[in-house]
Amino acid sequence: MQISPMSPEHADEVLGIFRAGIESGQAGIWTLQAGIFPENTASLRLHETMGFRRVGVRERLGFHEFPGRARWRDVVLLERRSS
Repeated sequence: MQISPMSPEHADEVLGIFRAGIESGQAGIWTLQAGIFPENTASLRLHETMGFRRVGVRERLGFHEFPGRARWRDVVLLERRSS
C-alpha cells in the first residue's frame, strides 16, 4: 500500500492502518513489511514508533518518474513482527 503525499487529510487513515497493523498478530499475521525512501524521515520515525525496525536498504529499488527526469531510488526496508 502506498499513501502519498502525507497530508493532514490522510492522518486519520494512516493511523487507522497502523492500528490495524498492531492488531494483525491477533489475526494470525506474523510479519508486516514496509519500504520507505530514506529521505522520508517523518515516515521512518512513525514506523519505528509503531514497532517497526530497520532491516536493510535495497539500492536502486524504487523508480520515480518526474516531469523532465526519472531516477532509481534506494528504499529502506522495515518490518514488524507479531509477538
